[in-house]
Amino acid sequence: MRPLLDGLRGADTTTLSRHDVPTPADARHSAVLILFAADDDGPDVLLTERASTLRAHAGQVSFPGGSTDPDDDDAVATALREAEEETGLEPAGVVPLALLPDLYIPPTGYVVTPVLAHWADPSAVHSVDPGETAAVLRVPVAALADPDNRLQVRHPSGYTGPAFAVAGLVVWGFTGGLLAALLHLGGWERPWDATMVRDLDEAWAAVRAGGQEVGEP
Repeated sequence: MRPLLDGLRGADTTTLSRHDVPTPADARHSAVLILFAADDDGPDVLLTERASTLRAHAGQVSFPGGSTDPDDDDAVATALREAEEETGLEPAGVVPLALLPDLYIPPTGYVVTPVLAHWADPSAVHSVDPGETAAVLRVPVAALADPDNRLQVRHPSGYTGPAFAVAGLVVWGFTGGLLAALLHLGGWERPWDATMVRDLDEAWAAVRAGGQEVGEP
């Protein structure tokens, strides 16, 4: 984690997010947990797949997290509480390392505080509420850094940004962009073809069909 922590020194919102707009005074606050663990096979990061039945961001892949509650002491408390509620992890095994700059996400109206943490004592995780979380995954950093798993996706709204085709899923949007930035800052990034742009629906169709041709023209 040391190279990543060193790389984050001096990082600002423009380093971590494509959105460069003022944060409204009435923006809602939330936090996400960026949780890295390591074993003999290398580091991995904890991600969740949102249920396909949700009204907002259905089926998207995200870091565990959610809205700040009045009883939360700080962003770390929010991130840990939400992660426990979504994945069943034991908060005692998590060592918070750094708070990243607050990031305002215009499409959601939320200000998100990313909490970078080390999973010193990993516990079993699962989807606590299938109505909210379809799956909980530990995705190897090596898979994220693999050039064959990287592309850019184009949303019907006009958004184009970095994405990953891993674990039978397309990781894009806020989560994809933040992961891309962290790979770069941590020195884990490998050269990849950033000119490879696919419509989001096409990328999903390729992954669901087997994922082998997601990066092909």
